[in-house]
Amino acid sequence: MQVNSEQIPAEDLTKPTPAAGSAPARGRSAVVELSAGDLEKAAALLRMKRLALALLIAMAVIFTVAFAFQKQYPWLEYVRAAAEGGMVGALADWFAVTALFKYPMGLKIPHTAIIPRRKDQIGESLSDFVESNFLSQEVVQEKLASIDIARKAGTWLSAPGGAERVAKEGGAVIRGAFTVLNDDDVQAVIEGMVRKHLLTPPWGPPVGRMAERIFADGHHHTLVDLLVDRAADWVDANHATVNRLVSDRSPLWVPTFVDGLVGDRVYVELAKFVRAVQADQNHQVRQSIDAYLADLAQDLQHDPAMIERAESIKAQILGDPEVRELASRTWGTVKTALLNAVDDPDSELSQRFKSAVRDFGNRLVNDDELAGKVNTWIGDAAGYLVNTYRSDIAGVISDTVARWDAEETSQKIELQVGKDLQYIRINGTVVGALAGLAIFTVAHLLFG
Repeated sequence: MQVNSEQIPAEDLTKPTPAAGSAPARGRSAVVELSAGDLEKAAALLRMKRLALALLIAMAVIFTVAFAFQKQYPWLEYVRAAAEGGMVGALADWFAVTALFKYPMGLKIPHTAIIPRRKDQIGESLSDFVESNFLSQEVVQEKLASIDIARKAGTWLSAPGGAERVAKEGGAVIRGAFTVLNDDDVQAVIEGMVRKHLLTPPWGPPVGRMAERIFADGHHHTLVDLLVDRAADWVDANHATVNRLVSDRSPLWVPTFVDGLVGDRVYVELAKFVRAVQADQNHQVRQSIDAYLADLAQDLQHDPAMIERAESIKAQILGDPEVRELASRTWGTVKTALLNAVDDPDSELSQRFKSAVRDFGNRLVNDDELAGKVNTWIGDAAGYLVNTYRSDIAGVISDTVARWDAEETSQKIELQVGKDLQYIRINGTVVGALAGLAIFTVAHLLFG
């Protein structure tokens, strides 16, 4: 049922009710703007008020008629007593209900208009109640444990559409982030990180320490083997090249056949030398290489001249233009790749992400140990947040109520609970009538 706020009479919700000790805000109305749902509640409240008022009027009419004719019809004395008790009960409960939200008939009677006068204290009490009884680590962790969030999340993620929804929402977040982020600012951040973590620290000592560990463990031997094998392959394939080099460097007066003999001899000795290095892991050449590399690692760590040379090489490789180009290229590559991935649901990155989400969901469902760890993490995180920010969270209630206008607060609360409170008036009328009848009957029997 839809009702307009104009249907609610002035004595009800839309009438400003002055709060104790507060003057009406200048240029402001205390009328509450009602939503469609609130209008439904306001209409129901209005019907209950009218019903309670109708019962009071009915009791008054009955009392008047019975009082007028009770001498002619003695039995009307009982009716009069019931109606009289009903009026008293109705008026008393009307006063009690009205005193919660406003001054009855505008009279500033003590201990009335309780909600407008004490709204801040009510908000603080409600905030303390929520903080003490709901925002406790034990309550939150017990509730989370009973829910088993890990398996519920895993079931949803592994179900059809779960991973797609995560990818879709993640894509929206990424697109929104790229819309907000400024390319120049991001590139400046990347450039700053490169300078701080890559350029500012000296390269020599850390490279030397890493090289020392690599050389000490013999990991460089694989590279040496590869170089020796490639040298052997080159020698095998370049007999003519060796002969030509010997011939080009021999005097002109040396006969050609002598160049050929010398060239063949040089080639044979070179091949034997390379094969010996290739076959013997302890060959003198290999040992010389090991010693040279070990010395180089030490020099990179402790020799100022070598450290300075490493810094010079670093400066040549990564000068200012190169760093800016690296930052620009890195950001451009990352941005393009992510945007292409989120815009194309069939892209490899999107498919891999969805597959990873589904696999994680299946593990949460089937792996008891993982699910237990996730539930524990969630419980610990929630417990930490509650313990740390419980006062701030509960404070939202008191702060919000404190910002409300006193009249608006009264009207909001009456809109939510006023319908039920009108039953107090109705019950008071009925109970008062019964009590009046019972009291009169007992008194008549005892003293009639």
